[in-house]
Amino acid sequence: MSYVAGVTIPNQITLARILATPLFMFFLYAEGTVFKILALAIFALAAISDAVDGYLARALRQETRFGVFADPIADKLLVTAAFVSFVELRELTAPPVVAILAREFLVTGLRILAIAEGVTIRASILGKLKTLSHIGLVLFILSTRYFGFVSWGHELKEAFLYLAVALALVSGAEYFWRGRKLFRGMSSLR
Repeated sequence: MSYVAGVTIPNQITLARILATPLFMFFLYAEGTVFKILALAIFALAAISDAVDGYLARALRQETRFGVFADPIADKLLVTAAFVSFVELRELTAPPVVAILAREFLVTGLRILAIAEGVTIRASILGKLKTLSHIGLVLFILSTRYFGFVSWGHELKEAFLYLAVALALVSGAEYFWRGRKLFRGMSSLR
């Protein structure tokens, strides 16, 4: 695969998603319904932008090394900010969030190792489903927290959470399976 150089539209969208994270958090913690709606809207737009920047990068043939590296980081920043905030706001408990975050750190470390070895580990369908489950969980919590759509919201939130943790663990294992060749010959320090 060849990469293009320079600032591209997909990279600008990725950077905008990174910059949206602190704004999302500001509105998440701000008092007032308008701010809560803004937090939900910013998160939803940022989540949609993940699909848009990837599609544009492929359609416009503007894939860059920066984009391959920064796009998953932008996703992780946004979702991690939400999950950590939800623990503090008592929407989620720490153990499942720690499991999800541990997977994110480990897979990011694996991808960095792969880049150092000149290998790109692309997102798999399981990785994309994991991302969708995390985004779905965050959107569900934001929606029910402020708008209370359903009386059985707690049970549905738990189901979303179990799905998010399961997909995090299974997709993380898959990444390490796919990247296992990176560990051969690395058992001793040079």
